[in-house]
Amino acid sequence: MEIDLRDEWLENTTFDELAVGQSATMRRALTDADIAGFAAISGDLNPTHLDDRFAREEGLAGRTAHGMWSGALVSTVLGTVFPGPGTRYVSQRMDFLGTARAGDVLEVRVAVRAKDAASGRVTLDCSVRRQDGTLLMDGLAVIDAPRHKERVRKATGLRWHVFDAAAGVRSLIEQAARHAGLRCAVVHPCDAESLRGALDAAHHGLFTPVLVAPHDRLLATAEAAGLSLAGVEIEDVRHSHAAAERAAEMAADGAVQALMKGSLHTDEVMKAVLSRAELRTERRISHVFRFDAPAYHKPLLVTDAAMNIAPTLNEKAHIVQNAIDLARVLGVDLPKVAILAAVEGVNPKMACTLDAAALCKMADRGQIRGGIVDGPLAFDNAISAEAARTKGIVSPVAGDPDILMVPDLVSGNILAKQLEYLGGAVGSGIVLGARVPIALTSRADGATARLASAALAVLVAQAGTA
Repeated sequence: MEIDLRDEWLENTTFDELAVGQSATMRRALTDADIAGFAAISGDLNPTHLDDRFAREEGLAGRTAHGMWSGALVSTVLGTVFPGPGTRYVSQRMDFLGTARAGDVLEVRVAVRAKDAASGRVTLDCSVRRQDGTLLMDGLAVIDAPRHKERVRKATGLRWHVFDAAAGVRSLIEQAARHAGLRCAVVHPCDAESLRGALDAAHHGLFTPVLVAPHDRLLATAEAAGLSLAGVEIEDVRHSHAAAERAAEMAADGAVQALMKGSLHTDEVMKAVLSRAELRTERRISHVFRFDAPAYHKPLLVTDAAMNIAPTLNEKAHIVQNAIDLARVLGVDLPKVAILAAVEGVNPKMACTLDAAALCKMADRGQIRGGIVDGPLAFDNAISAEAARTKGIVSPVAGDPDILMVPDLVSGNILAKQLEYLGGAVGSGIVLGARVPIALTSRADGATARLASAALAVLVAQAGTA
């Protein structure tokens, strides 16, 4: 019997219906979230299962699933499908013969070996194999089989979601690492996190860093953080203003293909960039956050939450276009853009709703290209299809946007920081619209956010859409 986990109903096989040799098979793809979830629930935080580097040092190809994950899969078969509801475990023997990694498709098989009519107990052979046929677990289960026929509805309302905070960063790095490395000027990385982020990016082969900062201060930062600058190119300047000017000059001359903000104010970097005509384009410069959020089903872009304080309609059109271009670089063929407001209807007293309606029409007429634009939409019905249905909103974007366009910088900045600090989202950021992309993060961000931002900059630079 082949198990289909999509079935809405659970129907058992009673003791009297079971026959020696009867079997059931289930296939299940192992994911990173499965491994993280099992670790969280069980408390087994052995780094063999959670840390690739540690696992490789132990002679493995990378981090592996817990051995008891095989036992959990056998329990899934026995308790839900074969024999199914009413089954009670008595004992389980397992011999672990191999390891499974994320991406493996596992075949779980149970087969009736013996029945004891007096006790109602059934003995079953159990095995778990990898897709290539390798036997990972071999065992024997003893159960009290159900005596009465049951058909019950599956508890489909039960959901378990494990958020892998590093998954989005890994995905970006994998995308960016497919391209040849470029040179990136890292502007004044004079604190541990910004310096570590730049060196991590170099370690992952994303770019060749050029550290633009006071030489002595840079060495002191590296020494204090236990980081090595061996072989790293350094442009010695006097202070952060000079670092920004020198980095912009290098970008204008083509000596570097991207910029990355270190431990200085954003306006220092942007003033230097905007002062050079060679780095300006016809497009309005804007910032885009990329978030992996626990409660959302895909990466989410938020714009503009860092550059344009109160953009005009024309500036908003540029901001939307920048974000669409980024989404397409990241692999979204037809990005969906939600133009946010406090309400989902046009209200003449709310200028942002008028702008939203105008942006939609601009998209209809080809003034904004490459995406589906809808608005105004309130945040709830933009993110939640159920909220949109409740309010009677028919929209190709509601419940599934790739991009959230905010009315102004204040609302965008609040939204972005709420996603990160209250919602547990993992973010990265980039400035678009200049001749070169600028990896831009908050000075409070850690090395992971900076690494992800570096990957964004590499992808944009390689695509030539900065």
